[in-house]
Formats: sequence, C-alpha cells, structure tokens
Amino acid sequence: MGRVLVTRRLPDGGLDPLAAHELVGPNADDAPFPPAELRAHAAEVDGIVCVLTDRIDGDLLKAGAAGRLRVVANVAVGYDNIDVVAAREHGIVVCNTPGVLDDTTADLAFALILAASRLLHDAEADLRAVRWQGWGITQYLGQDVHDATLGIVGYGRIGRAVARRASGFDMRVLHYARADTGEPGFVADLDDLLRESDIVTLHVPGGEATRHLIDARRLALMKPTAVLVNTARGPVVDEEALADALYSGRLFAAGLDVFEHEPLVSERLLHAPRTVLLPHIGSASQATRTQMARLASSAVGTVLAGGTPPNVVG
Repeated sequence: MGRVLVTRRLPDGGLDPLAAHELVGPNADDAPFPPAELRAHAAEVDGIVCVLTDRIDGDLLKAGAAGRLRVVANVAVGYDNIDVVAAREHGIVVCNTPGVLDDTTADLAFALILAASRLLHDAEADLRAVRWQGWGITQYLGQDVHDATLGIVGYGRIGRAVARRASGFDMRVLHYARADTGEPGFVADLDDLLRESDIVTLHVPGGEATRHLIDARRLALMKPTAVLVNTARGPVVDEEALADALYSGRLFAAGLDVFEHEPLVSERLLHAPRTVLLPHIGSASQATRTQMARLASSAVGTVLAGGTPPNVVG
C-alpha cells in the first residue's frame, strides 16, 4: 500500500482505483495547498494526484525525490503546470488524462463557435436586463456558421473532434499543425490559415512554445468578420491585443473558456464587445470529469504496483 496526496476534491468515484492506498488530502474546504505545504507533502508520499492549477515545479519534485515520490498524475490532458524535465531527471513518472475529455471539450468549443458567431450573449444579456423592446430585422446580426471556413489550430484529438462536428454544419475545414498531417485541409503556414478562416478555434498545448501564438500581428491578419475561440490554454492568446481588436472592430467576436491569469480576467476583456466568456469548463461534465479522475488515479496505482500505465507523458 502506498501513500497518495490528492490535492483537490474530485468527483465521486474518481478515487476508486486508489481504494487500497492511504490518501492524504484534500483540504476539508477544498482550498488549494500553498506551495510550501504542497512541497512538504511531496516529500512524504509515493504519489500525487493533482489538477492543472497545482504548480508541480522543480523544487517540489526535488523534495519528492528526496523522499519516496514515484508518480504525479495530472487530472487534465495538458501538463504545462508540471516540470516534466525535472520529473524525468528525478525518475518520477508523470501521467495525464488523454482521450477521455476530447468529445466533451469539443462540444464546448463548438458551443462557443455558435454562441460567439451568433452574438448569443449580447442578445440574452439585453433580454434579461429588460433592454429588448421587441423584434427588429437589424438586431443582433451575427455571422453564419454553416458553410463558413473553420480554421483549427492544433490538430490533435480535440481538434479532430471539432472537425467532425463542423462537418454537420457543412463547414469547410482547414487545420494547422507543427508537422504535415497529410490530410485534406492541412495548411503549412498559420498566417495563411488565419487570413482564410471565418472562424478560428485553438487546440494547442500550453507552455512557452505557444505563449501569445495569437498576438496583435496575427489578429490583424484575420478578417474583420472573423470569430476567435480558445478552449486550449489562456496564454496562447495575447488578451490585451484581443481586447484591442474587439473594441476597434478589427475582429467580429470571440469565445473564451481559458484566460492568461486565471482566475483573474482583465477588466478590458470582461467588458469587451461581442464576447462569450466561460470559467474554464471545457471538460466539465459529470461523466468526463469522473473518468479523468479515475484515469489519473489508476495511473498512480499502476506505477505504485510496479507497472507502466498507458498515459505516461514526457
């Protein structure tokens, strides 16, 4: 039996694969562990089940390696919150939760595509605030989604799932990836994809390599009638540049589920016109979040039993 730190409260059933192990945490009020406390716990456990808001840095991993830490499992598909290089140096296995959240996140991305393109937030806000004075033929004129050109940036599992949904709307689908996919719709130059797309949806991993991938220069390449959707990681988009583009009308609308400095959102973006903003709920269905927790827990159990789980990263 091993000792496993669980940093945050997980959906019911999510920790079932660790029933035979001693669990430490989470805090009774589900508050995140401060960095120093998280580091102290790491030195006393065999495994960690964490979430994307936990910073698993080199100092923590060093402290864990000095103790008995063998595995860290992130309840997320992204793992830019974990220093994977340091983990490898210390012989600590890192796991994530690929596959199980693809369709749920793609559903949310497409919901943002529809909501932002058709100005659903603006229309609902006026209705709820009793500002709507009755039907008018020039009210809330959005952009059509059907027959539009969709540009998918990042063509992994989630990007492909979005492409499948786009086919039901008779969309022309383009995609950009770091390497040629060999599939129809591949565009080798991101700038070209941005110029040609009516709607752009982002599905790249986080980290320095993609920080501000969509910046002021690239936003200026997009059509003034275009819509930008981000369900990947907040820092992929320069939020100040995005706000500038929305206020000036250089971009028609945006739908965001992630932000640069979560949980903080810039005031300019909060009040920017034609935006749909969501609090990082891409994978937030009961079934999917439970599956994610179970997959991460199962990975920890497998490593502690001497095995190698299929979801090792790095």
